[in-house]
Amino acid sequence: MSEKPAYNFPFTVIDPAHQDQGAPAFANGLVWAIHAIPGKGVTTLTSDMVESLLQKDRTPCAEGWYWLHFDTVHSSARALIANLPILPEDACTTLAETEYGITLDAYEDLVWGALPAFDDALSEEDREICAWRFASSPDLLITTRRNPIPVLGSAYRSLKGDQIPRTPTGMIDRALRDFTNTVRRQLGQLDDELDRAEDVLLTIEHRSDLGHLGGIVGKVRRRATELRRVVTPIDRILRDEDLDLPEWAEDTLRDRAERQVHAALDDLIALQDRARSLQDELGSSQAEETNRRLYIVSVGTTLMLPATFVTGFFGMNTGGMFLAQGAWGTVEAGAVCFSAMAVTFLFLKTIRLL
Repeated sequence: MSEKPAYNFPFTVIDPAHQDQGAPAFANGLVWAIHAIPGKGVTTLTSDMVESLLQKDRTPCAEGWYWLHFDTVHSSARALIANLPILPEDACTTLAETEYGITLDAYEDLVWGALPAFDDALSEEDREICAWRFASSPDLLITTRRNPIPVLGSAYRSLKGDQIPRTPTGMIDRALRDFTNTVRRQLGQLDDELDRAEDVLLTIEHRSDLGHLGGIVGKVRRRATELRRVVTPIDRILRDEDLDLPEWAEDTLRDRAERQVHAALDDLIALQDRARSLQDELGSSQAEETNRRLYIVSVGTTLMLPATFVTGFFGMNTGGMFLAQGAWGTVEAGAVCFSAMAVTFLFLKTIRLL
């Protein structure tokens, strides 16, 4: 890990009542800077305190822990975060990254990584998945985000008295728990849609319009696949035996977070299996309906074959045509036509093709 020289950061600290709801970025990207003391409360840090807090030789926190939250939408903020003296180069790179990715690393007493979250869209169905990043020691939590992350604002507003966790990883666990709860809530909504599709599939008598059911099942499978692609990497990272987390973060990140992520992944797999089974049943019903229609067309075509032959025969412009003379020739030809159809029908019934 390379050393970084001391550097002065002219930060502007904002009112702690600010909510992370997409407000414009503040000077150098600092959204809030607080000192959280379990059982007591939260106080706002001054600019000088923030600058001293980020130096390499800072004094450890005697009580509680600090939380600095940055908005990295501007390149100047990313440049500052990429050169924080207090963090190793890999951690700074992760904090300043803007591309989506899920990571979790540890070095000595420091943990850093990137975790998923939903953006601040009004409808849960329209929410896109983005990433927020963090670096944490036992007494300092630094988080960054490029897009507004409601779960971070919610976690910030929950810091009151006894609700303040003992270590900064409690906030990481809380944000991850909110994310998995949102995932499971969306899974519940998708499961309800599958219930409605299954009820329609089992109760309809004439299966002439199954296309809209296919659209519902396809939507459920598509969203479940999107969510699984996000949850699976988290579960894999937390289960990685090569990841050596410090003791102070082991219980929160390895145990509790792993359980809640794995539970969400189990629900996702169950939903995908159910959607796949329902789609198979729907495909079978559609194939059955298609075969039924083809059967009707085939029977009609077969019955019309002899009638077609009779009309073709009487339509020849040749001399001496049978039944060409007389007033009842057309009636007699029609009787021959229907008789041929009846004979064909009885023949198909005899050989059990109908």
